[in-house]
Amino acid sequence: MCGIAGAYRFKNKIVEQQWLQQAALSMHKRGPDNQNFVTIGNAAFVHARLSIIDTSTAAHQPVYDESGRYAIIFNGEIFNYQSIRNELIQKNVSFKTQSDTEVLLYAYIHFGEQCLHKLNGFFAFAIYDKQEDTLFIAVDRFGVKPLYFSANEDFLFFASELKTILQFPIQKEINWSAVSLYFQMNYIPGKNSIFQNIQRLEPGHQIIIHKNKINIKKWYHIPYEAQLAEKNTLNYEEQKKKLVALMDDAVRLRLISDVPLGAFLSGGIDSSVVTAMAARHTKNLNTFSIGFEGNDFFDETPYANLVAKHFNTNHTVFKLKNDDLFESLHELLDYTDEPFADSSALLVNILSKFTRQHVTVALSGDAGDELFAGYNKHYGEWQSRNGGWKAAFIHNLQPLWQQLPKSRNGKWSNKIRQLERFALGMDLSPSERWWRWCCINDIQFVEKLLGEKVDDVMMEIIATRQQFSSLVQYDGTLNDVLLADVNMVLPYDMLTKVDRMSMRNSLEVRTPFLDYRIVEFAFSLPVSSKIDASMKKKIVQDAFKDVLPAALFNRPKKGFEVPLLQWFRTDLKDKICNDWLSDEYIQAQGIFNIETIRSIKQQLFSNNPGDVHAQIWALIVFQNFWRKYMH
Repeated sequence: MCGIAGAYRFKNKIVEQQWLQQAALSMHKRGPDNQNFVTIGNAAFVHARLSIIDTSTAAHQPVYDESGRYAIIFNGEIFNYQSIRNELIQKNVSFKTQSDTEVLLYAYIHFGEQCLHKLNGFFAFAIYDKQEDTLFIAVDRFGVKPLYFSANEDFLFFASELKTILQFPIQKEINWSAVSLYFQMNYIPGKNSIFQNIQRLEPGHQIIIHKNKINIKKWYHIPYEAQLAEKNTLNYEEQKKKLVALMDDAVRLRLISDVPLGAFLSGGIDSSVVTAMAARHTKNLNTFSIGFEGNDFFDETPYANLVAKHFNTNHTVFKLKNDDLFESLHELLDYTDEPFADSSALLVNILSKFTRQHVTVALSGDAGDELFAGYNKHYGEWQSRNGGWKAAFIHNLQPLWQQLPKSRNGKWSNKIRQLERFALGMDLSPSERWWRWCCINDIQFVEKLLGEKVDDVMMEIIATRQQFSSLVQYDGTLNDVLLADVNMVLPYDMLTKVDRMSMRNSLEVRTPFLDYRIVEFAFSLPVSSKIDASMKKKIVQDAFKDVLPAALFNRPKKGFEVPLLQWFRTDLKDKICNDWLSDEYIQAQGIFNIETIRSIKQQLFSNNPGDVHAQIWALIVFQNFWRKYMH
């Protein structure tokens, strides 16, 4: 796990050493063990290393082949590298290191771009062929490892992070369609970044530069056909057995490490499944969880303790106080480059920071919900499509839900918020409903906030929405919603959050649920195996029922949330009202409608705050970005 960056020159331009040096420095947290940069032919490579497999200096990057023709920089892990290595040894390849990086390089040399299909892991890498003057860049199937790039007539630049690519001479022009999407979703989905001329390489994509031509193409699609999924030839018992076998092997592969390793354990089903499988293959497994001191509504540590005891893990609980959150807020704002306002990133940062004090690698249960229908919105979608008196009853009480107070920070106010969201969603088509339930705010709110800027880029906003929501019209079963989630919500929200916060703390996080064999198996299953009237994430719960403690099942899903509302009303009130969102600053900045900002502040201190704390947090993160990069 590392950070990579680089440049390719088209017209005998000079790649300045200063750019490369600054790029390496900017990635120090991603790779604290070694930073290096070199120029090779028309390419320049920058690497910051977090040593995980083969920690020797021989595995520092770039890594070259025996002839010196090829060079690679690599961020990620190839979990099946040993079997690929054995295949290459049969082809008389001799290796100088024990690293997966060298295996990946020779896999490319022998199999070309088809080597990507052999890889089980997550990655962003670049390989330069000096003889052919060809640069090959690729990212993994599901977007675990990010890569930004920017091209003009003189150069192509690329980097693991936005703050790193900005060390190269790139003009900073704001992309207002990305800003508009950010204020709808609290993150930026798709290929666009916050800057007009910087893009993100989308999951399962590659770039080839040859003879001064740039070719970008998609190398991986999730193989999915609705009709085949609904007619899966395995019966339910066989499906459960296959899932357990796949998870067992996915976790086993992800225990490969030359440094200390552990697992996040939240007390939910997914992280408990990963812990259960890991405990089969390793003694004295380290597990880690966090909870809130004095706030039982958000605290799931009793369930995590139960699982840890059941599997006899070496368990550490970090109990958070308000001071920990304040510290995390400032750490997050300091590290954040592109605006990202999923507030649970505050907790992932804290969990990563404390976990890193004990281990360098952690396994997580991420992606289980997206693959197997684990979210409340998936149950809401099932109810919307399958009807019944309950759905009709909730829908008909829409006027009541609108009148009652709503907030995420209490049991009943959160339930009312969910009921209103469901009732409003029932009036929409499946694709519109999916998009609305992915959003924190609707486009009308963003138009009030940003005014004419939204009107100018509405076509681009619609194009991004269509790219993802069109998947929901794919088949009419609920698998289409899961496919859309895996294509958008997973890479641009969930995986972005984990990558940024774990890398801020030099911690590698591995996600067994994103073993491509499990993803492809999940999309081969009928919806009835995943969700029905009584259960979300059905096959995961049923397959591991005999393995996990009974108390984990049929309990409400709490989510990984931060209790921000009280915080904003008290400790941060002055900073919000007199600095970030003061009338004077908003007017001088000239971006936001001042009346909309005043209305948001008024709602924050009202008896019916709703989701206003999410709007406030998105604004705080954006203001921090603006001051750091646009002043």
